[in-house]
Amino acid sequence: MFLKKIVGVSLCFIGWIVSAHSQTLSLETLTSYPFPSALTSASSASNIALAINVQGQRNIFVGEGPAFKLRKLTSYTTDNGDEITGVKLSPKGDWVVYVKGGDHGAFNESEVRNPASAPLEPKVQVWSVPFAGGKPICLADGDYPIISPDGKRVVFEKGGQLWVVPIDGSKQARPLFFAKGNNGSPQWSPDGSKIAFVSNRGDHSLIGVFEDSQTPIQWLVPDFSSDQSPCWSPDGRSIVFVRAPAKGGAPDSLTVTRPQPWSIWRVDLADGNSNRLWSAPNTLEGSVPGTHGGFNLHWAAKDRIVFLSYQDGWPHLYSVAAKGGDALLLTPGNFMVEHVQLSPDRNWVLFSANTGEDSDDVDRRHLYQVPVDRPILQALTKGKNIESFPMLMADGNQLIYIQSSATQPPMPAMMSIGEQSNVQLLGEELLPTSLINAKLVQPKRVEFEAADGETVYAQLFEPENSNQKHPAILFVHGGPQRQMLLGWHYGDYYANTYALNQYLVRKGFVVLSVNYRLGIGYGYHFHKPANAGRFGASEYQDIKAAGEWLAKSPIVDAKRIGVYGGSYGGFLTALALAKDADLFAAGVDIHGVHNYMGRISTNAPEPAPDVELAIELAKNSSPVSWLGGWTSPALIIHGDDDGNVDFHQSVDLIERLKKRNAPIETLMIPDETHHWMRYENQLKVDRAVVTFFEEKLMKTN
Repeated sequence: MFLKKIVGVSLCFIGWIVSAHSQTLSLETLTSYPFPSALTSASSASNIALAINVQGQRNIFVGEGPAFKLRKLTSYTTDNGDEITGVKLSPKGDWVVYVKGGDHGAFNESEVRNPASAPLEPKVQVWSVPFAGGKPICLADGDYPIISPDGKRVVFEKGGQLWVVPIDGSKQARPLFFAKGNNGSPQWSPDGSKIAFVSNRGDHSLIGVFEDSQTPIQWLVPDFSSDQSPCWSPDGRSIVFVRAPAKGGAPDSLTVTRPQPWSIWRVDLADGNSNRLWSAPNTLEGSVPGTHGGFNLHWAAKDRIVFLSYQDGWPHLYSVAAKGGDALLLTPGNFMVEHVQLSPDRNWVLFSANTGEDSDDVDRRHLYQVPVDRPILQALTKGKNIESFPMLMADGNQLIYIQSSATQPPMPAMMSIGEQSNVQLLGEELLPTSLINAKLVQPKRVEFEAADGETVYAQLFEPENSNQKHPAILFVHGGPQRQMLLGWHYGDYYANTYALNQYLVRKGFVVLSVNYRLGIGYGYHFHKPANAGRFGASEYQDIKAAGEWLAKSPIVDAKRIGVYGGSYGGFLTALALAKDADLFAAGVDIHGVHNYMGRISTNAPEPAPDVELAIELAKNSSPVSWLGGWTSPALIIHGDDDGNVDFHQSVDLIERLKKRNAPIETLMIPDETHHWMRYENQLKVDRAVVTFFEEKLMKTN
């Protein structure tokens, strides 16, 4: 008996230590991960480069094969919100080019942002730095740089025109040419003698080819259409591009979705001869694809044109002969394709997909490759990790990508093709020991039905102690074209919310991350449902169903369910609080849309035939129309330099709620954007969310 008693005490003591340790895991620890982005490689060398954000300090890191040990190339030390994007390596890997500043992900990505409230106006600038090391060189104000095939020049966009500058900054940047419209999307010809570009002129756009200052710009098959996505043939003699209808015609119905036709065209530059290679089916599924990379147009080996289409109900890869003909489906199956890259020899297409040996892989990403002319998929990775953004090195053997899991934040990784057992994580030394040793929850995939019978998908985070009823929180992602995963997300905004959800679980909450209709990963009809958004908000049924599913859970206290989300998730959070306060006891609405009525023009000289119906649907879909039922406490958060959702959306909602004496709290962050550019502000928002839910949902004795 004495021994049993001692053992019992010891186990209790050990349990107390574990519990105490779990409580000491801080929000700072969970958000201290180094987030990688803009991974790139040299086309003829074993060099890689990427940006890594460590608690607001963004820098360029590089590595060289075969070990690819990461080396910090820049020394930016302040958390001032300056993005690093557009990372490019010269073909030989001897120069790195990148952009500092802007808000890439906003509607105007090149607009100057100042989240640190600096007295001097920041800029959006193109920079270069030698791969071997040295002082970064500011090449010019501008954005979206592309390096020439000889590695000596950089073309970039500035003020609607294309500019050029030596990569070493030895001369000042100059306009490459002048053309009407907003000119961008430059593509060097393989020999570097010409540049194809898109000239956007409002209701139509053209594909142009610039050769030199003495030669007029060659416009490719100009027509009353919207031309985009130019892509050179390997020999530089031809270009393929996408053609879609121009904007115009009699106003069509606002509330009925119509097919968006598009086609692939080829032009031979020497004689200007052109032909249409392929046309998308005139169906909703055959419309312009709205997933990562859009058309993903590539001129591959064997004279095949590779592209992405949603025509069979899933975003899949196809290829067609460069002379035209029927399209060949390369990736059959019920899964989506993302993060598409052509191999250096152009014989293979690499991509990530939410499929694999495990049924739970629908909520993960694994890497695959497929020949450009045969539907023979080869899995490059499998298991319970999440892999994205694959890139094959110049040797055609070493694969670089981003890897994460339920317990490991996104990290660059390297493996040889066919050797997944020998994956090497790059930059592990950047991971804080406290985060490596943190005991994180493994989320579980769950499914349930909405009121109309549609399947809803979600990931469940359960606290360690499931022998009692817990308060619960429903997390609603933004986008809405997103999919939350069974682990750390490859997107920076959602890597943060995954860390926040893990922290909420450690605080004793059950957390359910819901993938509602309008999101990606579950097929076209889930992604593009009827009566959604401002014309019916049918997706809200999934949010309510998720709340009701939590309320029925044996480990959830049905009277203590909260909801939070940002952007589109903020819109759905506001709807939840306004329409179902009896289900949702508290909520945090982060930069959400609250009023769709003002987004429908009523003063057009020729209004749409169903404009009155559209306004009525928008009214019923807007949270501001349901404020009479808003009785649960709420926290409303917004930065006032938001480039995605008008700050006035929150101002308007708050003033309406004040007049109703609704129980609201607010957090406004001056000069901050939609994406929490400063780590300090991101942490402030995360803390506010946690504190609010603790105060409103945790029982106090």
